[in-house]
Amino acid sequence: MSDTQPLYDLAPMLELMLLGLVIALGPLAWVWVRNRRSTPLRRLQALTVLTLFLTFDLVLFGAFTRLTDSGLGCPDWPGCYGSASPVGARAEIAAAQEAMPTGPVTHGKAWVEMIHRYLATGVGVLIIVLTVSSWVQQRRARQGRAEAPPLSPWWPTVTLVWVCLQGAFGALTVTMKLFPAIVTLHLIGGLVLLALLCVQAVRHTHAAQGRLPTQISPALRQGLAWTGLLLALQVVLGGWVSTNYAVLACTTFPTCQGSWWPAMDFAQGFQIWRKLGMLQDGSHISFAGLTAIHYVHRLMAYVVLAALAWLAWRLHRSGALRAQTRWLAGLSVLQLATGLSNVILDWPLVAAVLHTGGAAALVVVLTWALVSSRAAVPVSREFSASPGASRVSA
Repeated sequence: MSDTQPLYDLAPMLELMLLGLVIALGPLAWVWVRNRRSTPLRRLQALTVLTLFLTFDLVLFGAFTRLTDSGLGCPDWPGCYGSASPVGARAEIAAAQEAMPTGPVTHGKAWVEMIHRYLATGVGVLIIVLTVSSWVQQRRARQGRAEAPPLSPWWPTVTLVWVCLQGAFGALTVTMKLFPAIVTLHLIGGLVLLALLCVQAVRHTHAAQGRLPTQISPALRQGLAWTGLLLALQVVLGGWVSTNYAVLACTTFPTCQGSWWPAMDFAQGFQIWRKLGMLQDGSHISFAGLTAIHYVHRLMAYVVLAALAWLAWRLHRSGALRAQTRWLAGLSVLQLATGLSNVILDWPLVAAVLHTGGAAALVVVLTWALVSSRAAVPVSREFSASPGASRVSA
């Protein structure tokens, strides 16, 4: 990268926005063709579900971008050396690749990075359409000309604001040279985006099918919530492992470096605001610091897997949320298998991408389960709250 290359060059912004619109036209046309005889609410439901699916794909491709070291494939933002695609930056990329053949800038890595940006722009356009459609539907409902949407239009509006923040963190990921805290926040933001879209997709689907949330025991409902919080903490720890490249600090299982409690430096490992591979004082992070990052994630994995197993067992016994139960059980096994593969098989790319994808899928399934259920009200409380109960007791 040239010393004179600006970190931000907004010249290709309009071209990227138009390209994002073109990418979004495909899903929008598919929804329209498949649901052209349906109600506006049914089309809104289909678009929400499709946007959730494509956002999940975007999270997976973001993991692929990070794991192939393509995050700096184009060292400026939003384009590539001031162009809307690597085609217009062939000379600059070739010069950077010749100077450092295994460095961060190569033709392949530039394409991976820019495809990730194109997909993100397309998802952003879909969320804009969701937001506008929700407000239009709400306005028509107030005028008595349409059915009211099952969720407030503020849900897609907040989602739109959130995806804009995600774009800002994506820009900072590049311009701050893979700063671990920023990259981790970018990953977390993607999973929050999935959760926001999942809430809307489930509520729209329930409304389209005329379904109500499933009643489960208050204890089981609390178990869902607590397991979700544990998973959220584990996702943050996993993101910290990945963005600090600490996966290979432990290459054996169940011990680490031949010990059940290897040498670890927690102060270094969890010093948050610092450059990649460095400490705040400018020195390099030690291997003990990387080991601390890895081992805390591993120990927390035992807790989360136990919580997921308990939750799946309880849901299976209750007979409620059967689809979510099967997904929870299967994804837990996938996470265990891919986590072990990353350690034992020297961090294979497929396993690493699947591990991130499994975490994202667990976030979606737990959100799905929470939105699809509600705590059952005890019979005595229902009776006392029902009309005429006081007359009966009298």
